Amino acid sequence: MVRQRRWTAGTRAAGPFPRPSSTPVPDTTSARPFVPWLAYAALAASMAVVGSYVGASKLLVAVFPVFLLAWLRFAIAAVAMASWLRRQPGEAPLTARDRRLLVVESFFGNFLFSICMLYGVSMSSALAAGVIMAALPGMVALLSWWWLRERIGVRVLAGIVCAVAGIALVSIARHDEGGTGSLLGNLLLLGAVFCEATYVVIGKRLTGRVSAKRISALINLWGLAFVTPLGLWQAMKFDFTAVSAPTWAGLVAYAIAASMITVWLWMTGLRRVPAAQAGVFTVLLPISAAAVGVLWLGEAVDGPQALAFALALAGVLLATWPSRPGMPRVDRPPGP
Repeated sequence: MVRQRRWTAGTRAAGPFPRPSSTPVPDTTSARPFVPWLAYAALAASMAVVGSYVGASKLLVAVFPVFLLAWLRFAIAAVAMASWLRRQPGEAPLTARDRRLLVVESFFGNFLFSICMLYGVSMSSALAAGVIMAALPGMVALLSWWWLRERIGVRVLAGIVCAVAGIALVSIARHDEGGTGSLLGNLLLLGAVFCEATYVVIGKRLTGRVSAKRISALINLWGLAFVTPLGLWQAMKFDFTAVSAPTWAGLVAYAIAASMITVWLWMTGLRRVPAAQAGVFTVLLPISAAAVGVLWLGEAVDGPQALAFALALAGVLLATWPSRPGMPRVDRPPGP
């Protein structure tokens, strides 16, 4: 009897069916998914600024040779970002792998992209440039799927399709000259697409360990090192006294925007957003360039152009809208 009583008391105290606790338990099943809206805003602002200064770079190319322009851009930005080179408190030291990634990031994303883009735009048509640059989201998604092994959701895939369709449509709608551009110019623009996509994917690797400011400063410094021999070669034959004060001011603004502001915004956003999803925001590059043409240059907007803007906006919404649990994703097949 004694053993039975002890067993019964133990069962009442901590049996298989204990009394419900009065402490409220948080309901995690109905919690809303976290949406990094600030990261989305940083990515969108970065690409919008890039598209906005495309027009300014065309004006500058008419004054400065390409290599000299790139050299001056990196040199001005290096002075402006000198304080960003220092390691932030609590930030881990750069490893040998980080240094290699920074060199590759700068070579593709700064040096090679600038050269391919500036020469490609000057040698090709506006239609070809717009259509080819519309391949950026898809290229980023494919590279992140292949190299980072990121999963691509169905919504992100749909967003990429809408983005590419929108930019291709606005390029066709704005084409009024009938030219097809040179083959070499088109190949250079395609190379610029690959360079920009590589820049996005490698940047995702770096943002996990290095601050956005320090990445911006370091890859700009490497870009300066890459282009210095070619820049000095063209500088020896260039008449700097013929450049007007407004052109110098535009060059300074271009350097700060291209090497400092846009890179910092992009790396800040990449810390919270997968590379494949961030790649969709690259549609804002040609979209913002077209918007500058409409608002600043007074170009008219017709029906196909309006539809293209709507498709591009739909692509961004599809890629950034929170997905429900259980949504299908595309995984990379396992491999080495």
